[in-house]
Amino acid sequence: MTDTLPTPAENLQTEGPAAAPRSDRARRKGRGPRRPDAAPSAAPQAAAGRPPRSHPLLGQLAGLYPQLFGDNPLPLKRGIFQDLLEAHPQVLERDALKAALALHTRSTRYLTAVAAGQKRHDLQGQAVEDMAPEHVHHALLEVFRRRQGRSTEDLRPKLRHRIVQAFEASGLTREAYAELVRSRDEAANAVLDEAMAEAALGAARDEALLRAFEASGQTVEAFAGMYGMDSRAAARMLERARRRLGVAA
Repeated sequence: MTDTLPTPAENLQTEGPAAAPRSDRARRKGRGPRRPDAAPSAAPQAAAGRPPRSHPLLGQLAGLYPQLFGDNPLPLKRGIFQDLLEAHPQVLERDALKAALALHTRSTRYLTAVAAGQKRHDLQGQAVEDMAPEHVHHALLEVFRRRQGRSTEDLRPKLRHRIVQAFEASGLTREAYAELVRSRDEAANAVLDEAMAEAALGAARDEALLRAFEASGQTVEAFAGMYGMDSRAAARMLERARRRLGVAA
């Protein structure tokens, strides 16, 4: 799976609206390789040649904005770097803030919030914009890559399930979603293809259930009982099928 990070530090640090990540197709047209979510290497390197895992400014930011930088951080809006500088011109130094944000947005806690599909938030802790589907997807890949490195369990089935959930939340077709999030990492693309195949099977199953339910003339509870299903699970499957088909309840 790719180690690409979904929330570019340059997007958080930009002084204006951040450009959308470039697709692989755009890169192939000669504009040069660029990972859409790679953070700039502004953080000072440790003596061993590795970037430090923490920054003294992060504790200060957590004190100022516990919702954004505390134990359960929220995804940050684009342009948050400039917002912070303008809010604390005498306190925050540009290069130090740049390095701190780069570390913060690479942290597993932050990536977990992105992978959950949470909205981006401003300094007041208000949700201001949706997280792009490709950022959610790449956060999922990175979080599961890190977890797999600490586990003897094969986490691919859980990752596929989470990708299916992210795809369904995106509102895109399977083809559009796959094209949007596909990368040059063949292992990550293989997991994506498996997840899209699972999504297709799940959609067919839900739609067949909806057709059977409509033909039965039964209530959801009675219909679920006929098939030995939990009524709440049946209701969820029927609702998913209606959303896919654009059918009113």
